[in-house]
Amino acid sequence: DLAVGAIVEGKVTGITKFGAFVALPEGKSGMAYFGGRFDFRKDIKDFLQEGQQVKVKIINIDQAGRINLSIKKA
Repeated sequence: DLAVGAIVEGKVTGITKFGAFVALPEGKSGMAYFGGRFDFRKDIKDFLQEGQQVKVKIINIDQAGRINLSIKKA
């Protein structure tokens, strides 16, 4: 169930400087912002790769339906 506070598994589908796009159940997707999770002096791909399965916590779902995720809090 995709609700704020839920911890779900997803698949990393893309990586940017500020976060990772994660495919979620029910055909949804969200953005996991890095915000202190990783040491930015290193390449983010040393920690996270496209196609990797990750556990994420749903932090927020805004009025437009965008889902904000946290890897750290999962």
